[in-house]
Amino acid sequence: MMMKNNPFVGTGVALITPFNDDYSVDYESLRNIVDFTLQNGADFLVALGTTSEAPTLNAEEKVNVVKTVVETAAGRCPILLGMGGNNTAALVENIKNQCFKGIDGILSVVPYYNKPNQRGMAAHFKAVADASPVPVVLYNVPGRVGVNLQAATTVELAKHPNIIAVKEASGNLQQIMEILCDKPADFTVLSGDDGITQPMMALGAKGVISVAANGYPEPFCKMVNLMLEGEEKEALKLHYKVLKMNGLIFADGNPAGIKALMAHRGLCKNVLRLPLVTTSEKVRLDIENECDNLLK
Repeated sequence: MMMKNNPFVGTGVALITPFNDDYSVDYESLRNIVDFTLQNGADFLVALGTTSEAPTLNAEEKVNVVKTVVETAAGRCPILLGMGGNNTAALVENIKNQCFKGIDGILSVVPYYNKPNQRGMAAHFKAVADASPVPVVLYNVPGRVGVNLQAATTVELAKHPNIIAVKEASGNLQQIMEILCDKPADFTVLSGDDGITQPMMALGAKGVISVAANGYPEPFCKMVNLMLEGEEKEALKLHYKVLKMNGLIFADGNPAGIKALMAHRGLCKNVLRLPLVTTSEKVRLDIENECDNLLK
């Protein structure tokens, strides 16, 4: 049996979408962020993930964001495209109509709002994987979608030849360990939580799809690389060094926290589209102070 080829290992950056003061997309800053993350250790990029505020982007903006990311990356790393939905037929149709030039895989979230059971989730993802011309990474994030993709269902889906990995953001280490224990050898588990990336990698995960790496890739990517290299003692030092910041950037919602940090570093404006708003003044100041301490 042919082994799956998974290019999504190490630190993946769930890219933000920077906006101008008039709420238009700031493509120049997006290009700069792509360069910044790649120059500081990112291994792959995620376009149109949750952190991108994709639900507030129109169809033309989504096309232009993806084009900007692909053209700026210019083959320097694999690109994962966020493509999820809670209408399986519509999602399959979108996949069939999507241009995959420069795209190496899709990240597909568990269907939200209509709360399918495990059989429904399995059938949904098999339909997505059958339709996709590129490999599929599952995305389990119960806190956002309202249901949990259980370990047994993930392991079942891992047997599909076009499903290569899962981004696990349940925060449930028992469930994550069950996946790591029972999964096929050629299926990859990625952390979906910045704060537990190092512990998950110690258990067998092969990387992360990260919010943090947008804003402080220097220490974060180094931590992930050290774990991949088996330098766990040094990685653990960095894990604790970024621990406070990893909490602060989610204290007032995502991507509000990471945008506050990135604005402090001059990478983008601190602008979000409704229904999201900027962090409170206290959280912003805490983030800025911790950023200054972290990057000393």
